[in-house]
Amino acid sequence: MAKIKPRVKVPRSAEVGEVIELKTLISHPMESGQRKDKAGNPIPRKIINAFNVTYNGEEVISATLEPAVSANPYIQFMMTVPEAGEIVFAWTDDDGSVYDLKKKITVG
Repeated sequence: MAKIKPRVKVPRSAEVGEVIELKTLISHPMESGQRKDKAGNPIPRKIINAFNVTYNGEEVISATLEPAVSANPYIQFMMTVPEAGEIVFAWTDDDGSVYDLKKKITVG
């Protein structure tokens, strides 16, 4: 199985009140559960089903992803920076695995 690797693009610094753009991509095979292997057995479903972002513990965005989401889902969104802090990106897999990535944003 391919290695699951999250990537994000976050500015290192911003001004208080500035609107910043955040980009995320997670390398993930996203198996829908609809296909069969060469022996005719169903390939178990394995998708990223949830995406959550928090900033200093406060929720910024939360999304439920469905089987129609492509492999290696890309998510882009905007956020207003309230203060310096840590942003945490978390992707949850069907098997309960959570892939997270943390970045700090400084103010000034």
